[in-house]
Amino acid sequence: MTNQFKLLIDTVQQLSLARGINTIMEVVRTSARKLTGADGATFILKDNGQCYYADEDAIGPLWKGQRFPMSACISGWAMINRQPAVIEDIYVDSRIPIEAYKPTFVKSLAMVPIRAVDPVGAIGIYWATQHRVSDEELELLQSLADITSVSIENVYIYNELEYRVKQRTEQLEQANKELDAFSSHVSHDLRSPLRAIMGCLNIFIDDNGDKLDTEGRSLIDSALKSAANMNQLIDSLLNFSRLERMAISPSLLPMKRIVEEICNNLKQQEAGREIEFEIQDMPDVMGDAVLIKQVWINLLSNAIKYTGQQAKAEIKIGSEPSTEGIIYFVKDNGAGFDMKYYNNLFGMFQRLHSAEEFKGNGVGLALIQRILVRHGGRVWALSKPGEGAEFYFVLPKENNKEISHEIQAEITEQNR
Repeated sequence: MTNQFKLLIDTVQQLSLARGINTIMEVVRTSARKLTGADGATFILKDNGQCYYADEDAIGPLWKGQRFPMSACISGWAMINRQPAVIEDIYVDSRIPIEAYKPTFVKSLAMVPIRAVDPVGAIGIYWATQHRVSDEELELLQSLADITSVSIENVYIYNELEYRVKQRTEQLEQANKELDAFSSHVSHDLRSPLRAIMGCLNIFIDDNGDKLDTEGRSLIDSALKSAANMNQLIDSLLNFSRLERMAISPSLLPMKRIVEEICNNLKQQEAGREIEFEIQDMPDVMGDAVLIKQVWINLLSNAIKYTGQQAKAEIKIGSEPSTEGIIYFVKDNGAGFDMKYYNNLFGMFQRLHSAEEFKGNGVGLALIQRILVRHGGRVWALSKPGEGAEFYFVLPKENNKEISHEIQAEITEQNR
């Protein structure tokens, strides 16, 4: 492999990493001289019908920073005619503006366009003594120009994407601010009448409860229950809308202990029901304590809710290894659901059972999905109607690097 070929490969690698036109120009002007052994190189850009000599690498000053009409310079000729210009003696070629070259060291040159179709610029190389450009030198220079063309296109695409991402990010931030303000406003506007309704109903019960018949009392209780459900829905919507703007504060979470505490609390709230939790050993995990606890609360609450028609609720919690990360699961013997409706499962306000069968507002699973996506994980489920449901979620391995003995000892001490 020749030195020129090695240099060309190295140039390709450098240009593939370029994210700006200045980097491209620096790489190209340096490589052009080395590839051809020239005394100077220029990088010219086509700019509003002019040739802009944007950069140079030479033994003496050339035309860096200057602009010339396309018809008045050899770089313009190469771009207009879409072909290389090779000149052994600049003083006998009518295409050369002699007065512009007299102050320079240039005696011979070669100029190639960057991109054959609709050129965007040109690369020029120069010698201080008369030099006959070989076919190999011209081929190397044209190869460099072709590579440069692709690199410039990539930079334009990259900058355009970066601009769009920045623009979309700004729009999203503004939309989030507006959503937050809207959510707070709606929350206030909805809560006020709800509080008034619930207050009036409670006063009515205090003053007239003993005068109500069974049907009247049932109607009042139903209204109070609906108001309470509405209040819970408002809380869920606010939590969902604010989740995207919450900063994640990862720490090492003792998953089994977290699950045991949640199960004990939920079991106390369901006094009178026979509920059996089978909690396996589970590895600790890195994550936001508040958010990951919310994932467990929602999954376990659902398991309890959808086993409500069983004489005995059986809920199994554990984990399993995976190349994707750490998988945790909650399995129950409840009502289950039909997998043909699976695409609706994690959507906002999507419910696979009627409100008469099981209460809820259809926000909990959507919240779980949003939390896990923010942690770089995901959630999925398996089920059959009447045969229970299995919910799984995974947290990626990069969030759970090896724990030092000191940290593990501290966790062990805290668990005692």
